[in-house]
Amino acid sequence: MASPAAEVMEATEAAPPHPKFRERMKALKNIPPVLRFIWDASPKIVVSEVSLRVIAALMPLSMLAVTRVIIDAIYQHTAHQTPLPSSFWWLVLSEFVLAGVAATLGRLILFCDQTLAEKFTRHISIRLMTHASTLDLTTYEDPSFYDKMERARVQSIDRVQMIELCGRLLQEIVTTISLAAGIFLFSKMLLFALIACVLPAFLAETHFAFRGYSLSYSQTPARRELDYLRILAGSKEGVKELKLFGLAQFLIGRYSDVSEKLYEQTLSLSKKRLVVGTLLALVVTAGYYSPYAYIIYETVAGIISIGMMTFLAGAIAGASTNIQAVFTTFSNIANQALFMTDLLEFFAVKPRIVNKLNGLPAPHPIKTGFEFRNVSFHYPGSPRLVLKNVNFTLKPGERIALVGENGQGKTTIVKLITRLYEPTEGQILLDGKDLRDYDIESLWNEMGVIFQDFMRYEMTASANIAMGRIADRDNSFRIRTAANKSLAEHAIRRLPNGFDQVLGSRFEGGMDLSGGEWQKIALARAYLRDAQLLILDEPTAALDARSEHEVFERFAELTKGKMALLISHRFATVKMADRIMVLKDGMVAEEGNHNELMGVNGHYAEMFELQAANYR
Repeated sequence: MASPAAEVMEATEAAPPHPKFRERMKALKNIPPVLRFIWDASPKIVVSEVSLRVIAALMPLSMLAVTRVIIDAIYQHTAHQTPLPSSFWWLVLSEFVLAGVAATLGRLILFCDQTLAEKFTRHISIRLMTHASTLDLTTYEDPSFYDKMERARVQSIDRVQMIELCGRLLQEIVTTISLAAGIFLFSKMLLFALIACVLPAFLAETHFAFRGYSLSYSQTPARRELDYLRILAGSKEGVKELKLFGLAQFLIGRYSDVSEKLYEQTLSLSKKRLVVGTLLALVVTAGYYSPYAYIIYETVAGIISIGMMTFLAGAIAGASTNIQAVFTTFSNIANQALFMTDLLEFFAVKPRIVNKLNGLPAPHPIKTGFEFRNVSFHYPGSPRLVLKNVNFTLKPGERIALVGENGQGKTTIVKLITRLYEPTEGQILLDGKDLRDYDIESLWNEMGVIFQDFMRYEMTASANIAMGRIADRDNSFRIRTAANKSLAEHAIRRLPNGFDQVLGSRFEGGMDLSGGEWQKIALARAYLRDAQLLILDEPTAALDARSEHEVFERFAELTKGKMALLISHRFATVKMADRIMVLKDGMVAEEGNHNELMGVNGHYAEMFELQAANYR
């Protein structure tokens, strides 16, 4: 049984990702915006860290300079019996102080790194949540968007290392420049030899870093499948069928197959990196020891002093290490920057449905209601019209039921009237004005929607109900009143902590509810919402017959004086509507109240009789 992820794996095996060098270098354009993210996370800590790293970068040269003077003074004193300089012991003390300062700076830099990483994670996570909340519903219905969002989410956490890398690169560059200046003053050729030997290693590291990103990018669908398989094999929702249908071995086998392919691809790249990296490491080693041998020869020949030899040997060792480190760190930053492409691409996704400048406030009260005028709709990327030239009105105080087989556009109408979608053709009017002329937030404030797949918030019972109108989260009277009206109060009172009881099983101490009890909680949100337009999508689907009867005894109270749009497959529910619209092939096929539609003996009557036959 092949899956999309498996197909991706096979394609990846056949043609390993290998982006061109020019394309790789384009990723460096990501660094400025990422640095901006880091700065926005905490400017004060960024300034502190930069200052500390610059000072720390100058420590090696300072200590080498002091060591050179100390060694030359000792050599002159022991070889030629010259007295020690008067400042000799002060120099020894200063070397000790410099070592202590260097150690302290290292601790302070580590503290800044950790603090800034926490700040960055918090900052970027909030930005991700904020941006995701602005995107359209249709965006979330695009499978490719989930890959992009998943990569952005992962990279926002995994790329915290980039903060430390940027700071380290700055410190390594300053250290390298200071040590290279000392070598350059003695011999330009020594410095150029060091750089020439390190450059191939840098290019190789860059090459494999980008190969690693390209591989990781192509593996995203497969890794999403692995996450999904883990959920299926270890969730309370799936455990019943897992056991009863004997699915454990199938899911484990599927996970094993996909993860094994990922492992083989990653191992193959790692082996190549190991071989090439080892060979180039030998070249780098030769680049260090050749200049080192040269200064030993100069010392033995009496051209330079032992102190100068010590200084140059330390400078060459430090410069060689730091030049390698600069290239390696830069390569790692380029790698991190390439991964950050996913984060920046996510932020580049813009909503199609936006507020009109100076949008109108939603009318309160609504006077003439909603009107669908020749509304057609198709999903992005699909030419098939879900709705075709739909026309109807919903007046204040009127209750309309939408019925029809699955896929006929009932939920699409709900999403259009709430402006989660926008019509492909036609207009939706509210009090005679186009819905797009209104401020979205103001519009949503006048709507209460309970979908069939309503959210089960793993929070307290009180917080669950308060989601209907979050501004009333501290108004215990209104929350309890809503629970009473929806018949959820009885179930809540039986909980150990009542309205303060955490619901669900995700957190310790939480208690789960039955499907019907959860649905009553969701209905309580609708009561709390107290909106002018109430939309109920299968509001009693999880209720037993007695509970359904009790809910609908209060349904008239819930919808009194309001516009109500009701979707239901239960005709006992539908009969309570003032008007019933039957959708077929994306169009309004029949319209009227229950008795009128039964008299027509059309599609509605046929569906009603089929359902009624099940109870005879």
